Amino acid sequence: MKKRYISLFSGFIALFFVLNGNAQDHTNHDAHEHHDHTHGHKTEIGIGNSAVYFFGEEEFSYGMHLHVIRNIGHSNFGMGLAYERIFDEHTHNTIGIVGSYTPVDRLHFALTPGIAFEGENWEEKNFALHFETAYDFQVGNIHMGPMVELGYNFEHVHLSMGLHIGLGL
Repeated sequence: MKKRYISLFSGFIALFFVLNGNAQDHTNHDAHEHHDHTHGHKTEIGIGNSAVYFFGEEEFSYGMHLHVIRNIGHSNFGMGLAYERIFDEHTHNTIGIVGSYTPVDRLHFALTPGIAFEGENWEEKNFALHFETAYDFQVGNIHMGPMVELGYNFEHVHLSMGLHIGLGL
C-alpha cells in the first residue's frame, strides 16, 4: 500500500516536469527575456486544500494550509511563514518557516521546517518537515493548480494532494 502512494507521488512530480518541458518554447528568445518567474509580484498569500493520507494509520483526512511568501530580490527564491491544519482526531497543526524556489515558470517547490502541535491544547509538540510542489496556471494576480505535499514529524508521515490557490501582491 505504501509503495503505491510513493509511486503516485513520484509520478505526479514527473508529470509536472513533462508538462512544463512541453510548455517551454525556446525559439522566441525575445518573448522569454522579459518573463518573470515571480509573476511580477513580491508577496504571495496562498491556500491549499487537500486530501491527506496518513501512512501509519492508513486513513484519509481533509487538510488546509496557508502561507505568506515574500520573494527575495529579483530571484526565484522566497521566504515566509506557513500554517497547516489537518482535520482529524489528532487535531494536527503545524507552524513553520517556508523557503520556496521556482526553477521554471509555473513550477514551485517549497520546504517548510517547523513544529507540529497535536491535541486540543496543542500539548504534543514535534519537529516537522514539509516538502511541497505545485504547478500553477495564471489568471491575473491569481494562480492555481495541483499541489502535492509530503509531511513528516516524529509521530506521522502524510501525503497531501489537492489544489493550491495563490494571490500575488
